[in-house]
Amino acid sequence: MSSEASGTCRHFVTYSGIKLPLKLMNELDEAGLHNRNTFFRGHFDAQDRLIKMEKIVYGELELQHVYSYHANGALRQAEITDADEEVTVLDFDENGQPA
Repeated sequence: MSSEASGTCRHFVTYSGIKLPLKLMNELDEAGLHNRNTFFRGHFDAQDRLIKMEKIVYGELELQHVYSYHANGALRQAEITDADEEVTVLDFDENGQPA
């Protein structure tokens, strides 16, 4: 699993919902980040769309989502890598519906 940074990086406590892309919530500042064992790191593109989400647990990368988008802004693809480094790729049509 790659933890290489892309886009603007911000840190969060949790996420909401089950629909992709996940919605990161409760942004952390640097001081709050140092007091957490588990947090989510979000990388955002110039349109403030989430392009990579990483779940960090005790300093280790546990889960990663990488998102790409259609020209109209709808989710095009989600690449999900779990703790065992198994990768699942989900494709979506131009309406953001599973293909």
